[in-house]
Order: sequence, then C-alpha cells, then structure tokens
Amino acid sequence: MRFQCESLIIPTEMPIQIIDVSGSVREIFERYAVRNGQVTIASAHTTAFVALNEKEPKLQRDMLDFLTTLAPPARDYRHDIAPVDGRPNTHSHLIGLFMNASETILVADGKLLLGEWQSIFFVELDGPREQRKLTVQVAGEV
Repeated sequence: MRFQCESLIIPTEMPIQIIDVSGSVREIFERYAVRNGQVTIASAHTTAFVALNEKEPKLQRDMLDFLTTLAPPARDYRHDIAPVDGRPNTHSHLIGLFMNASETILVADGKLLLGEWQSIFFVELDGPREQRKLTVQVAGEV
C-alpha cells in the first residue's frame, strides 16, 4: 500500500469564492499510479473548505448566495468585536459548520470515481488570501 501527500497552495481573490481544483488534484493522483484506493483532499483552514459538486456558473453563484444567507457577513457577531487575527470573520466560521474540511474520492482500476457532474472545489469563505493550503493524499495499491 502506498501513501503519498502533496500540498496545493491556492491564492484567493474574493471574500467568498469557489475554485475548481479538479485538474490539480487529478495531476497529483496521476503521478502515483494507484490502481485501487482513495484520494483525500483536506483544507488546512477553519474558514476554507473542500466540496464536491457540479461546475456550472449559475449554480455556483446560487451556492455562494445560499451560504451567505446562512450567516450574513454584516451582523453583530461577538467574535468580530476583537478578532484574534484582526479579521471580522465569524460568518465564515459559522458557514463552516455546514461544510467539509476534507473529501475522499475512491479509486478503482486506476480511475478516480467521480460522478459525471462532480468536480472538486476549494471554497474560500474568508478571502482574499495570498496563500491557502490543501493537502492531497493518494493512498492505495500500485
């Protein structure tokens, strides 16, 4: 069984943003020639997450609108009164309660088992940031 980890550094440009990382994850996966196993993509942040969903611009806009209705940015949150890192980001942490810090994709016969419409997204909830980190672990039989 082989286990390999690589990091992706992702710059973000918007306060809330969905970034397709499918191609980057696929490139890492293909470097290790795993036949059967899994690929796990994990965010190293409490305000940025990983999601599997459809890559369609109108749907992505709807997703962003939905997330901001869960916890609107412009509210009087206690955590924002004196934020530890100087960023008023309570809304990002609250939305994160409904998100996944990681996603695992199964591998069979050397292929990622993603559905026809599934893409892998990095979801930024507290941008913009110069560097966000995803760790991609490829595990399985060669």
